[in-house]
Amino acid sequence: DVQLQAFGGGLVQAGGSLRLSCVASGRNVDSYSIGWFRQAPEKDREGVACADSRSKETWHRSSAKGRFTISRDYDKKTVYLQMNNLQPEDSAVYYCAATIGDCSVVNDMIYVDDYDDWGQGTQVTVSS
Repeated sequence: DVQLQAFGGGLVQAGGSLRLSCVASGRNVDSYSIGWFRQAPEKDREGVACADSRSKETWHRSSAKGRFTISRDYDKKTVYLQMNNLQPEDSAVYYCAATIGDCSVVNDMIYVDDYDDWGQGTQVTVSS
């Protein structure tokens, strides 16, 4: 298992930027792919981006491409989600999560059930 701590959320105006951080600890952290998910009120939790521990590639959901960028610093055991041009529909609680092996991308999506360890979530609110 890995332990995850997510932080960096906040309140921004539309068009603004935030950088979320997810710090991982535990054994064999480098063997886990780390993903970001978000959950808006009364909506299902959805995958946003993932940094793959095997291929070292990244995946982003289609609505985030060109605006969000996931990156990973293996020395700091930290995964970042840089979010630019934020829009009100991006408002949600953002969670980081870990899965052993690859990101488990299926049909160009990542799914909650494929991730075992979760951070506590950080609130992102975008005002119009």
